[in-house]
Amino acid sequence: MQLDAASAEAIETPADGRSPDFVVFDQVQKSYDGETLVVKNLNLSIGQGEFLTMLGPSGSGKTTCLMMLAGFETATHGEITLNGRPINNIPPHKRGIGMVFQTYALFPHMTVAENLAFPLEVRKLSKADVEAKVKRALDMVQMGDGQFAGRRPAQLSGGQQQRVALARALVFEPELVLMDEPLGALDKQLREHMQYEIKHIHESLGVTVVYVTHDQSEALTMSDRVAVFNDGVIQQLEAPDGLYERPMNSFVAQFIGENNKLSGRVDSIANGVAEVTLDDGEKVSALAINVSQAGERTLLSVRPERVEIDPDESTVAHTVDGLVEEVIYLGDHIRTRMKVAGDDQFIVKTRNRLGARKFSPGEKVRVGWATEDCRALDWLEG
Repeated sequence: MQLDAASAEAIETPADGRSPDFVVFDQVQKSYDGETLVVKNLNLSIGQGEFLTMLGPSGSGKTTCLMMLAGFETATHGEITLNGRPINNIPPHKRGIGMVFQTYALFPHMTVAENLAFPLEVRKLSKADVEAKVKRALDMVQMGDGQFAGRRPAQLSGGQQQRVALARALVFEPELVLMDEPLGALDKQLREHMQYEIKHIHESLGVTVVYVTHDQSEALTMSDRVAVFNDGVIQQLEAPDGLYERPMNSFVAQFIGENNKLSGRVDSIANGVAEVTLDDGEKVSALAINVSQAGERTLLSVRPERVEIDPDESTVAHTVDGLVEEVIYLGDHIRTRMKVAGDDQFIVKTRNRLGARKFSPGEKVRVGWATEDCRALDWLEG
């Protein structure tokens, strides 16, 4: 596997014989004006049956990549292949790809059953096959009890419309399904429920899914791997746990999950560990992930749940001064915002457990963490 980012291992051929190169972007570029590249030399392989999410902020290039794969945009340079077949010059309707949009894109004048039957009738399936496949697709999205097939989209809730859009993308049994921000219009509770629904459908069918979102929790919940985009480049491609636990640069660390960042300068590097002087003079050690020499500016990354307040100093590498600014009770955990090394947005998350010490604003404490939980990354201004 090739990619534009640091450190992702090649996918080995799966034991079930599925292709590790089912979808391939080979040196793909995209420019709309002939000058500025929206996608910069993308090299990416997606395995058959994989759920891969393209995650990133607006304008990062993720949706453009999806649209090129769907056939709605044309690559300026490079080649896209599907199951070994170049598809750059194949029109969208001949690619055999299912597509789910945020706006549902259902035909308002058709019933639910007619919406699902449409892609089958275009493929000239028999009436009996159409009816059987429509029923199976509705059962798949838990709308097969007979009360929905005759309704029109305007008679359905947003969640029901999204289920129909998903069923329509799956009804003709495509090998590849593309989803472009499909849950963005739903409320939080329904969105979270649909995340699990889509994940379970993917697992049961084994279909390949390429999913686009800017919602990091959505990506972490559903994906086998996540490609984090920024400025037209994949910054990191990894399984969700690796992405969260082992960010390879400052952008990924800040974009994925809540993250504390502390500014400092590298004093020395030895055996993969950087000794760093923070801007307020405190000295700490961190894994040397994206720094290479003494004198470099660095941003240290440490997750809020890995920080301890007034810890047993035998369990942490260093402790530094902290001033409690705000304490918020969130049920399962307590979120404490404090000032540490000049940063007044330093967050500590502690489990809400019986007998846990309660802190108050204005209280001075020490905070600490293990060296392996702190990563010295590249310097970002601002």
